[in-house]
Amino acid sequence: MGFYYLLILLIGIVLLAGGSIKWVVSRSIKSGLYRLVFGMVLIAASLFLLTPDSSDIIYNLIH
Repeated sequence: MGFYYLLILLIGIVLLAGGSIKWVVSRSIKSGLYRLVFGMVLIAASLFLLTPDSSDIIYNLIH
């Protein structure tokens, strides 16, 4: 499972970098903003899932 969390982290970093490059270079700021936000959400989610006891927190939120 840790492999998939690191994969999500890597995808988030790539989207964040791609969004920031597109933000500077392109005229289409909207797609760059979407990439930045989605990249930050993926990074935050993967870092949360990599922390100890995150499964307990999720279990308590569901029940």
